[in-house]
Amino acid sequence: MNSRVFSRRRALQGMSVACAAAFAPRPLSAAGARDPRVVVIILRGALDGLAAVAPVGDPDYAPLHGALALAPTGERAGLPLDGFFALHPAMPAFARLYREKRGAVVHAVATSYRERSHFDGQDVLESGFPGPGRTESGWLNRAVAVLPSSGGSARRGLGVGVTAPLVMRGPAPVLGWAPQGLPSAGDSLAMRTLDLYRHRDPALAAALESGLDTERVATQGGMSDDARKNKGGMDQPGGMRQASAGAARLLAAPEGPRVAALAFDGWDTHQNEGGVTGQLATRLSGLDGAFEELEKGLGEGWKDTIVLAITEFGRTARINGTNGTDHGTGTVALLAGGAVAGGRVIANWPGLKANQLYQGRDLAPTMDLRAVLKGMLADQFGLSAQALAEKVFPESASIAPMKGLTQA
Repeated sequence: MNSRVFSRRRALQGMSVACAAAFAPRPLSAAGARDPRVVVIILRGALDGLAAVAPVGDPDYAPLHGALALAPTGERAGLPLDGFFALHPAMPAFARLYREKRGAVVHAVATSYRERSHFDGQDVLESGFPGPGRTESGWLNRAVAVLPSSGGSARRGLGVGVTAPLVMRGPAPVLGWAPQGLPSAGDSLAMRTLDLYRHRDPALAAALESGLDTERVATQGGMSDDARKNKGGMDQPGGMRQASAGAARLLAAPEGPRVAALAFDGWDTHQNEGGVTGQLATRLSGLDGAFEELEKGLGEGWKDTIVLAITEFGRTARINGTNGTDHGTGTVALLAGGAVAGGRVIANWPGLKANQLYQGRDLAPTMDLRAVLKGMLADQFGLSAQALAEKVFPESASIAPMKGLTQA
């Protein structure tokens, strides 16, 4: 490998400015005066949907989920949703959004993937193809690529993290940003470095200038030194909040991106999953905090926003011998935002009796996740069923977009 190329790449990674350039002009709103935004949160590791949104009204649920099961009342009570389902108590912000009809749940949903490999499941979830190993681009990036342009300018997605999630990689230009892990350099040092690069390497100077601009927007509003400090990885509540707060600032900027992707880790709960407290509760509190930070940071833009949290597959309905759950199939998708037609759990409930479980052990999926994703993109950006089937989710013509996910 050429040493100069190597050093440039390392420098760019260190600044968290993958594929970055200057902010693009605001993308065209496809819905008149609205200025729609979409944020996709990937939950890597396979979320236990039966714990996150518990079917407490199903008499077969508690015997299967044992000590991990939520209850309608008592010490293990969930937050009531509709009388049949209850939300995990670690998610009070999402519960409030649900009551305000700005939060919704899609239950017993899954991608087309029916095996139990995280790697392949995540590939299918993020690529949007019916099987793994079909492409290196993601469905969200391809959706950005087919959006109508604004004045001929480039459209822009946002990938949060040191490496952009697969769902946001592809032909459309992507802005990269990640919370700083090290103390920020002072303005004077940054300007001297920028001046040096301008004389020695204009391409690297342009990348640095864009990265500085991105960091300025993501941390605008007079963040204190403590607020700038790294709050943990993307599997910790503080890290999830911090990443979401920065993403919200970038999405709220007048000329910032309108589509973003984040990936949170740590949902693979084979052991000691926990009930109302424990490791799953900790992760769910982080996701709840992410919804809250996006709502707060987007400000006026929240009313036209949909945030969607999805995972590669679910977990077994019956707990295992180590108080955890293993790789399963059906799970939940969570939607929040001012644009969501919420206050409801969307489900064609399959039941949890032995003969109703998928392969005798998983929540059986009754809805294809691609219908939800297509419906969200159609409602927010006006993408046609043909574009969604041919460009964004190839080989999915038989999967119709779900209607009515957004406010009329």
